[in-house]
Amino acid sequence: MNLIRKEMEDYRILLRSVPSLVVTMFVVSVIMMNLLANKELFSVKYFALDCGFVLSWISFLCMDMICKRFGAKAAAKISLLALGINLLATLVFKLISLTPGKWGEYYSTGLTEVNDGLNATFGGSWYVVFGSSVAMLVAALCNSFLNHAIAKGLKNVGYRDFALRSFISTGIAQFVDNLTFALIVSYHFFGWTAAQVLLCSITGAVAELLCEVLFSPIGYRVCCRWEAENVGEQYLDYAVS
Repeated sequence: MNLIRKEMEDYRILLRSVPSLVVTMFVVSVIMMNLLANKELFSVKYFALDCGFVLSWISFLCMDMICKRFGAKAAAKISLLALGINLLATLVFKLISLTPGKWGEYYSTGLTEVNDGLNATFGGSWYVVFGSSVAMLVAALCNSFLNHAIAKGLKNVGYRDFALRSFISTGIAQFVDNLTFALIVSYHFFGWTAAQVLLCSITGAVAELLCEVLFSPIGYRVCCRWEAENVGEQYLDYAVS
């Protein structure tokens, strides 16, 4: 019981300490990338990306920023929060898709198929929701604790060290994310072969990592500002007490 109270207090202080903009970006990116994953962006025989790729790197960059300032445990806890809110949003989308009303596009086109398609898109399929949730959970834990483990061998005094720990952990975690989802969903429900699962997981991870490489200097500057302004000092003091 004491452990539960301590963890709840830890969570309360953490949510009050992590800048709200980062948490908001994290949560919104998770919700949007799972919704946008319903649309294909690019696909050839052994390479495929869905539109969720456009935003997926944001959640990993946010994790890396939180991990640098607040630690792996904090990044994992914020990831669980984002996952929980995403599942709640998915439930809301599902309930809305079951209502008898029509979407706006139905009145623009007059086609029942359009309305049914939008309901199917927002309502989602149970195996897609399950697969994406498991993949995100496993990848978030992998990214946070691998980032922290790599940091132990670095001085963490400049962008080079931030980039090294972020790029390695993100690249591996993105691969784990893609592979987990592909094994649960694409292999069993979409008819992918083992070769497609593996190669698409690798190429997708590389593409997503390149996006983080491009924007990581911004994340590093934000982390430096947090440290200079002692952002989250209350949580850091509580975590070591």
